[in-house]
Amino acid sequence: MASEEAIARRDVLKSGAGLGVCVFAAAPVFAALAALAQENHMSTKTTASDDKSQPEAAAPGGAKPASVTPGTGKPGEFDFLAGEWKIKHRRLKTPGPSAATKEWDEFEGEATCFTILAGVGSVEELRIPSRGFSGMGLRLLDVENKVWNDFWVNAKSGVLTTPGQTGGFENGVGTFGADDMDGDKPIKVKGVWDQITPNSCRWWQAVSWDDGKTWEQNWVMEWMRVK
Repeated sequence: MASEEAIARRDVLKSGAGLGVCVFAAAPVFAALAALAQENHMSTKTTASDDKSQPEAAAPGGAKPASVTPGTGKPGEFDFLAGEWKIKHRRLKTPGPSAATKEWDEFEGEATCFTILAGVGSVEELRIPSRGFSGMGLRLLDVENKVWNDFWVNAKSGVLTTPGQTGGFENGVGTFGADDMDGDKPIKVKGVWDQITPNSCRWWQAVSWDDGKTWEQNWVMEWMRVK
């Protein structure tokens, strides 16, 4: 019997909900999208082992983070997120190489973020009132290896999903990735923070079915600072 976590991952890919999210989610937002899709009764085609009656099943626990090698991360790199935000979401309804069309679902949300542990951590409370959805992103710096880890908590379960995405920032762009499975097929997922300014930023998620040769974006968030 497939685990709830594996079911959530597959539902993300089949319904177009993923991402998640968010490489993360492995991806934290991959998990968020799975929960969001389930809570809004989005139609999917599932295998016999898929159980769509468990909306709390948003933890992609079978995912494995991308290989962790020492990085260049340092405290404070997520400080740009601290504050209140309005977010415009665009989510691909039917992702995957076999999808006949690329139709996007658009909706609005909001977030409150703050820095903890003198920059070693960052907390994000993500809210999508129109969908009755909320969750928490937790970014923590592995100080020894200088690598960031990105985790997700669905408000309905209160459970931290592990492992998260791993990565870091280079030239003002933060890239975080993990390896996962779509049924019996290995995939790669990634989440990227870019276009970072004092009052705006963008996050997008993508999936690769060919070991990173090509990528398909399936969720884009445009962040605008409120305060």
